[in-house]
Amino acid sequence: GILKEVENGRKVGDVCREHSISDSTYFNWKAKYGGMTASEIKRLRELEEESAKLKRMYADVSLEVRALKDLFEKKGW
Repeated sequence: GILKEVENGRKVGDVCREHSISDSTYFNWKAKYGGMTASEIKRLRELEEESAKLKRMYADVSLEVRALKDLFEKKGW
């Protein structure tokens, strides 16, 4: 919504002040989300959350595998 306000002709500084964000935050959002629709942004966020979840799962499994390898090396198997 903030990006749309600026696209509709309002000044960046005014919009940022109204929403209590810095100009740099606005420009970071514009670089990341500029030109996207709300549904595309929602889908992007869902994919980012799923990616983070999968990375955590991979890290957990990697730790378990490492622990099992260490155990087998100690047992001499």
